[in-house]
Amino acid sequence: MKKLRLLSLLVLSLLVAAPMVNAQTQSRAMRKALKKEYKTKMKEYKKEGWKVYGTAHSLDVALLNHYEKLAEEGAVEITGTASAFVSKNVGQQAAMNAACNNYARMAESQIRGRMVSDIFSDADKVPEEFDKFYAAYESKVEKEIKGELLPTYSVIRSKGVDDKGQEIFEMQSFFVLNETAAARARLRAIKNAIDESEAAQKYADQISGFVNDEKQDGCCSKKE
Repeated sequence: MKKLRLLSLLVLSLLVAAPMVNAQTQSRAMRKALKKEYKTKMKEYKKEGWKVYGTAHSLDVALLNHYEKLAEEGAVEITGTASAFVSKNVGQQAAMNAACNNYARMAESQIRGRMVSDIFSDADKVPEEFDKFYAAYESKVEKEIKGELLPTYSVIRSKGVDDKGQEIFEMQSFFVLNETAAARARLRAIKNAIDESEAAQKYADQISGFVNDEKQDGCCSKKE
């Protein structure tokens, strides 16, 4: 009996230790991958003439801070770009708008796909009225997600001068988004879009359920 208890304790300790070891291994692997990615990204920026914008920190520090935020649980990376602008402030705003739009389009695409696969079974069977619903959902996601984006850094470079002799630039802006907060934003958007669509109201519970499924599985972007 004593040997049996000792064996049970040994098995239990192994079961507890195994996930911890696995988590530590994954953590080391992630740190190694991020370190490699950081070095590659820095070389790319310097080679292509990109410079950090909108912060007193160096590009090195800004990029490291971005990866630190991205390593947090449930964090995903969202990016936006702007090109051919003269005013840097205008370019930065355009890059953020692009990031929101990119996310909204991916969210709309997922809902559209679920509607076809889970409700109508065939894209040709989806009523035309749903086009307005999809457009409304995309627009509302774009507005809702803006408040959830955490800007981490932007890079900018010159593209030369235009016909008027003004220097023009292009910019890439990077954001970190918490998927739990994003799921709440998408749920608010889907409820508002459903309220404006009689066609969608017939399937309100199912459509809202799609967003809840995404909350569990993740949506629209993946963690790098």
